[in-house]
Amino acid sequence: MKNIIAAIALLIISTTAFSQTKNISNAKVSFEIKNLGIKTGGTIGGVQGTIAFDPAALATSKIEATADVNTINTDNSMRDEHLKKDDYFDVAKYPAISLSSVSLKKKGGNNFTGQFNITIKGKTKLVDVPFSYADNAFKGSFKINRKDFAIGGSSMTMGDEVTINFEAK
Repeated sequence: MKNIIAAIALLIISTTAFSQTKNISNAKVSFEIKNLGIKTGGTIGGVQGTIAFDPAALATSKIEATADVNTINTDNSMRDEHLKKDDYFDVAKYPAISLSSVSLKKKGGNNFTGQFNITIKGKTKLVDVPFSYADNAFKGSFKINRKDFAIGGSSMTMGDEVTINFEAK
């Protein structure tokens, strides 16, 4: 009888360990875009959010996060200040980028894909985001079109496709 109770307790503890909601404690977000045919990029910090992720119960799992656009860093302070202006991110009006999962699916092994609503400058788009989940960490990369979010206007030199890389715990 004691063994059965211990086994049930262990099962409950291990099940809730995977499905607990936790705050994002450590995250890295970087981006790359071509400008004059050369890849350039930077980082965005100030990531906050919550993760309620259970690989065995994806229908009830949820991932939400925001990033503080004021933290944009391209290793060029003049460019950073320009990117904060209204023709790019307009941080005075839209200080955060947000994402919220709509659905999550397992691809195999530690690989998953999710559909996320991503909001930049008040415009929300549904984006497919492939990611891996191992050792309580998420890692992935996806692409967006900057014009979908009214970032940067028309440009003969700047590419439209932006690659976003992320890691979160």
